[in-house]
Amino acid sequence: MNLEAAQITAWLGQFLWPLVRVGAMMLVAPVFSNAAVPMRIRVLLGVALTVAVMPAAGGAPALDPLSAAAVVLAAQQVIIGAAMGLLVAMAFQTVVVAGESISLTMGLGFATMVDPQSGVPVPVLSQFLLVILTLLFLAFGGHLVLIQLVAESFRLLPLDAGGLAAEDFHTVVAFASTMFSGAVLLALPAMAALLMINMIIGVMTRVAPQMNIFSVGFPITMLSGFVILLTLVLPSMPQRMSAIWRQAFDTIRQILGA
Repeated sequence: MNLEAAQITAWLGQFLWPLVRVGAMMLVAPVFSNAAVPMRIRVLLGVALTVAVMPAAGGAPALDPLSAAAVVLAAQQVIIGAAMGLLVAMAFQTVVVAGESISLTMGLGFATMVDPQSGVPVPVLSQFLLVILTLLFLAFGGHLVLIQLVAESFRLLPLDAGGLAAEDFHTVVAFASTMFSGAVLLALPAMAALLMINMIIGVMTRVAPQMNIFSVGFPITMLSGFVILLTLVLPSMPQRMSAIWRQAFDTIRQILGA
């Protein structure tokens, strides 16, 4: 059997262009981009997902992989995949922002560790909430919804349909407001309760000036913070975060033109 260069290029494009979009999503989206997962496993997962979504991708444009048009097409697929992953990543950053706010109020702002997903130092409380959030995301099947959206993206925004529109970039940036508002709503009960406790400690120091505020106030604030975290913040996190995830997935469908 004789194979022509055009046939080989067409077969390569049917796998290469979906791989670019899937790979860009996996480089940005939480869980898939976790540095704790070996790179070899992530590469194999990306190839497996690409093979799974290839039927939904349909026919790929017949382009020379080294041409300028191929570079433009690859950039478009990277932007589409990265935008999908970024929206989910911003939803995950909600608990990081909330954890930083609670940590500062509790007096734990100095206790930080490196986040394996982002590679930047975050408070220990934020990392704790992020681990719980990752487990909730997997338990709710969020990773399966994201994979389904990637497969649907090839139907809603085919390979030869061009990239995202200008208003889609504004939509992605505007979703950051959802991240901050969700963080405020998640951390508000703890911050309000800790503020009242700090006010009470302040009144106590005025009534009894000889009391050492550092030896008394810090343990009370920290202990109260953990109690409030277990009784107010953690029970409300599944409901609030599931709503933010739904908004993130709806925003993905919006930029894809669903």
